[in-house]
Amino acid sequence: MPAFAAAGRLLPFAFLAALPLSAAEAQERVGNRTVYQAPFFQPFAPTNALQLVERVPGFQLQDIDQDVRGFGQAAGNVVINGERPSAKSDSLETILARIPAARVLRVEVGPGDGFGAEFAGKPQVLNLVLTEDAGVAGTAEMRFRRPFTGEIRVDGKASALVKRGKSSFSLALDYNNDDISDFGPDILTRLPGGELVERRDKFNSVDDPEGNVSLGWAHEDGADRRANLNFRYAGGRYRLWQANRVTPAAGPLRDDVLEQDFRYRQFEVGGDVTRPLAAGNVKLILLATRTRRDREELMENNAGGEILGGFTQFQQTTDAESVARVVWSRLSSDGWSIEAGGEAVLNRLDSAVDLAETQAGGGQVPIDLPLANATVREIRLEPFLNMGRALAPGLRADFGLTFERSRLTVSGDAEAERTLSYLKPKASLDWRSGRWQVQARAERTVNQLNFGDFISLAELSSDRVNGGNADLVPQTAWEFLVTAERPFLETGVIRVELGLNLVRQVQDRVPVEDGLDAPGNLGSGQMRIARLNIDAPLSRFGIPGARAKMRLSIVDTRVRDPYTLQHRHFTGYTLWVLDVGFRQDLGRFAWGVDTYTNSGSTQYRRSEEDRSHRQNPFVEAFAEYRPDSRTTMTLRVENPLDVNFYRTRTFYSPDRSSPEPAMREFRKRQEHITPSLTLKRTFG
Repeated sequence: MPAFAAAGRLLPFAFLAALPLSAAEAQERVGNRTVYQAPFFQPFAPTNALQLVERVPGFQLQDIDQDVRGFGQAAGNVVINGERPSAKSDSLETILARIPAARVLRVEVGPGDGFGAEFAGKPQVLNLVLTEDAGVAGTAEMRFRRPFTGEIRVDGKASALVKRGKSSFSLALDYNNDDISDFGPDILTRLPGGELVERRDKFNSVDDPEGNVSLGWAHEDGADRRANLNFRYAGGRYRLWQANRVTPAAGPLRDDVLEQDFRYRQFEVGGDVTRPLAAGNVKLILLATRTRRDREELMENNAGGEILGGFTQFQQTTDAESVARVVWSRLSSDGWSIEAGGEAVLNRLDSAVDLAETQAGGGQVPIDLPLANATVREIRLEPFLNMGRALAPGLRADFGLTFERSRLTVSGDAEAERTLSYLKPKASLDWRSGRWQVQARAERTVNQLNFGDFISLAELSSDRVNGGNADLVPQTAWEFLVTAERPFLETGVIRVELGLNLVRQVQDRVPVEDGLDAPGNLGSGQMRIARLNIDAPLSRFGIPGARAKMRLSIVDTRVRDPYTLQHRHFTGYTLWVLDVGFRQDLGRFAWGVDTYTNSGSTQYRRSEEDRSHRQNPFVEAFAEYRPDSRTTMTLRVENPLDVNFYRTRTFYSPDRSSPEPAMREFRKRQEHITPSLTLKRTFG
């Protein structure tokens, strides 16, 4: 890319931080990308690459979708030295937090067409360009957090990056020690009169520690001679203790107890190698992930020390994924960029569920769930071809075609087998004129099936059963999106997105046998999208070192309900989300406030509407002190307004085809104010 030859000679971050450039001078246009030099970030005193990315105007991190099977569809919107990280289980936030800020040469933001097939059509992709500096650099972080229970929880992370010649080695440790406690009532009333059925006063205590260790090796001998190798081990344990005092409208008091113990272990090994081939280069990516999950649950109803009843449930699952992906790319003499390749994926899920009812006095009776024990297998092949070129100064077109073919089998409590084939074309047009950048994109997408949707499982905390469905097929959509972006107030950015998705086989919830509902396919639906992103400096308005941001997202969904035959939103979708933030950096000190609010979401089930929402707004505030260039101390307060979280379940009998509800359950939870103190230190 000759347009970046001059930018490639920029000095390293640590030296540039001392140059007398203004923030506006440290931001420039190079080709179709915006380049941020180190002085732009100097007022924020970043210690790692994640803090750099969070300060890029108008950029919103789109993390890796770790649950998506395969590699191509799991891409986020960040690359490092022009290459996507070959790890999949680590989030982008985790990967970026391991890179010391001193190792960042510059940050580039532009459309995704220049970063490979996974990113073609994305309006924004961020490229983190690292220095060639040899030696050792690293970061260390420790957090002290005080949840509602009063116990101080300590967690932390550390990483080191060692560069020797053309090779670099990395080591990262991460331990998260969350403790989430809340309390509040559940009030069940009979409708339409509102008579009390029972009141449950609940206290939930959650212990959720998890940790991981990652090792990496990278070798770079030019743009087309690279190799990476990554290994990761992660493990965690989620434990819930729930004390529940139940006061019925009629009958004796009782004490319900719910205990959950979920454990998981995961190994991942992956890597890639790039070599020149046929006037271009070829990249081979290999990835293997193995995950084991064990789930134990107990619910008991007690009165006067005697067991009145309850349930126990045990689930054991193992996931295995193996991925091979090969990509060949070149820039032709007539200006076309060409990318061709394919991906092969092998996936397997084994799940066994044992559910039993506890009788009065303690005896147990097994409950047979449909599709409780099953094995789901998938073999998927995806060849693809992508092409693009500049049509005129400031105008570029990109086209792509992917063919997806998969063989899916379900065995165990149900038998199913089918072969699915889809053509997935896409096209995008990028136009730049003056300070405006506009992109129009159209593509056909195919959602992946969640293997967990094939398995039946009880929700003891909600007293209901999720049915499994062996007849699921993927949701498909034609997606259209127009994005317009324009800088303003020197270093500010305003971006607007408008989109329309025409969806077929909407993945939602449908009735199945035994009176249950399960994930399934409805008919056709629509998704209308409008987003506004504003990131603005405030120094012109007399507030030095300050920036404000606002993100508003409206996603209006529409599908016909199988029970009421009326149109409604998709299950689990939030209509609107608003995020407003303010930050001011004043030398060694900084402070800021973030507020978040949304419209809530609703699950539409066979016999109930389950709506979750919070008292708005949810607020986080912080104050930061930097005693030196390598050390940062941050005091953060979550939920200083002490807002509550709500859940309303409206029940219908026998199902939602009934015009009037029969009962309503109202839940209120209080997490209270949670302060934390974080210490960060860089070295090298």
